[in-house]
Amino acid sequence: MADETRQIPLPPHPRDRQEALPDCEIESPVLTEVARTLLHSPSYVQADKDLDFLYRDDLRGLRLNLDYLKAERLLESHGIAHTIVVFGSTRIREPASARRRFEACQAAAAEQPDNPLLQQRVQLARRVLEKSHYYDEARAFARLVSEAGRRARGGKLVIMTGGGPGIMEAANRGAHDVRALSVGLNITLPHEQFPNPYITPELCFRFHYFAIRKMHLLMRARALVVFPGGFGTLDELFEVLTLAQTRKIPPVPVILIGEAYWRRVFDADFLVDEGVIDPEDRHLFWFAETADQAWDDILQWYAATGNPLLEGHAQDRPTGEGPQAPAER
Repeated sequence: MADETRQIPLPPHPRDRQEALPDCEIESPVLTEVARTLLHSPSYVQADKDLDFLYRDDLRGLRLNLDYLKAERLLESHGIAHTIVVFGSTRIREPASARRRFEACQAAAAEQPDNPLLQQRVQLARRVLEKSHYYDEARAFARLVSEAGRRARGGKLVIMTGGGPGIMEAANRGAHDVRALSVGLNITLPHEQFPNPYITPELCFRFHYFAIRKMHLLMRARALVVFPGGFGTLDELFEVLTLAQTRKIPPVPVILIGEAYWRRVFDADFLVDEGVIDPEDRHLFWFAETADQAWDDILQWYAATGNPLLEGHAQDRPTGEGPQAPAER
């Protein structure tokens, strides 16, 4: 039986006290100066707010973990299940901008016809102008993916880029054109690279470590579409090919846009002939020229696995036959 005379105290306030806890009393100028010294001591800075502490060499592992976790939690919270990664040169501008740049270089060179540096700039601006149609193709490709991605199997399918200008801007812009989400994974550089303005603001990230950025570029990737680019583009491309070759990741479609450009950049057939890669490794990627070709190829590749990318997309090959790259054009 309950003891009716027994009482328990009321729950205390979760934050406030009726009586303050004892505090240090500072009564003299000497103690005031001591208190100031203590409060400004580096050891007194709370650990998670102490940047000098967090940037110690022996805390690099913690920083790597934070670099990974922030993006991972936010991508999960927005339901980003799958991505199509688009990479390419930061220097390839949209055609109108590329033409203005070319004409400005021409005008400067005309004023100093004997200046070899200005003449070289004209030639480089001309080459960029010739490649500027890839900006439009990247933008068109992202529109196709973004419109279809709303009916992807297994969750949202969105465009993901490295977050910078050029081809990456074009891809984020294509998603923006159709009011779709897109992700940009920017990187901290000595000379700051600002994120392009077409990334979904809630999905615009900045990484300290290239390694963690690369991990996020691949973790949800259902395909990699690579436009003409330089060292950064090649870095991403060859890492993906190596991971797929060694089966550290399941192979995904890797499509190089602009066959003439890519055949000059590297000769995979030569590597096969030299015996340094196997013939099957040559089929880890293929070429396309347009946005429509690239998107159709991705859908065909997944249909061939028996696991179509989109709801209601018929498979082209009976389940059990391995995926194959579409025939080269």
